[in-house]
Amino acid sequence: MRFELSIINGKTVSDIIRAHRAECIETVRGAYLAHAGGHSVNPDSYFLRFPDKPDCRIIALPAYLGNGFDVAGLKWIASYPANVERGFPRASAVLVLNDYDTGYPFAILESSIISAARTAASAVLAAYWLSGRSRRAHSMGIVGTGFIARYVYQFLIDTGWAIDDVRLYDRVLLESEKFRATACRLEKHRTVTIVPDVAQLVRTCDLIIFTTVAPAPHVTDAALFEHNPLVLNISLRDLAPEILLASQNVVDDVEHVMKANTSPHLAEQKAGNRSFVTGTLADIMLERRFVQGSRPIIFSPFGMGILDVAVGKWVYDQAVAAGRDLRLSDFFYEVVR
Repeated sequence: MRFELSIINGKTVSDIIRAHRAECIETVRGAYLAHAGGHSVNPDSYFLRFPDKPDCRIIALPAYLGNGFDVAGLKWIASYPANVERGFPRASAVLVLNDYDTGYPFAILESSIISAARTAASAVLAAYWLSGRSRRAHSMGIVGTGFIARYVYQFLIDTGWAIDDVRLYDRVLLESEKFRATACRLEKHRTVTIVPDVAQLVRTCDLIIFTTVAPAPHVTDAALFEHNPLVLNISLRDLAPEILLASQNVVDDVEHVMKANTSPHLAEQKAGNRSFVTGTLADIMLERRFVQGSRPIIFSPFGMGILDVAVGKWVYDQAVAAGRDLRLSDFFYEVVR
């Protein structure tokens, strides 16, 4: 029996995702529904930390997804914040996909792009369902204008979202200016404005996206959200627990998000229970739970390995069909027992 291994580089991954963003979102939707139906194994992430580099970590996200996906895998993603000051992205990653029948790895993919794409696809999927299946925002604010913010923005624009005004904030002004100049499609909006502080952005936007590297809450005033915006809490640690406790909260998986001092985890500790969680995004899509515009709506996705595996398998299928994988037929040597 031959066990071939495909290697798929970052350009191929990027080209496939850029050309098929709606299909990527549909893949993420299918993964969430398969998970909600019990067709997955998604263990806790494993964190490798270093005593002399406390802000750095490398994380292993193993997962299995069935219900038509039928693939297992592991994302191995490093987060080194100081990389940003050196001029390159904080995160780097690979994804290994394993055959469900034999366990043999059949693909290795560059995965910082897959990770960003599955995060963006999850955010845009949530924005659609939590805004009453709308693709419109009068004013969108982005807090933290880095790599993930760029992907969320691109997914929104390329899937037909109409956004009148965009407001940008980053604690490093240069990052906001770079985002406006290189990522924003100015012709798609009435205005694109860099604002001086988070409070002004939150107060004036009906769709707010947090994509920072904040280790602890820095937005603490619940009164800023009195206009009941939709908040995509992608970076998970920007918001004080009081804000979540005054809002409707939707997550990707309740157990997974309640750890590592995320805002939902802090809210659980403060409240002593999880009753502030309305439900999961799958619950909303299956109409088992509902949200209303009478209070802020906050989506807090912990980011599950099943999404990386699902999007990775979809990218693999596209790459192989187009002949764009590097195929190694002799990677596994001892294949006779």
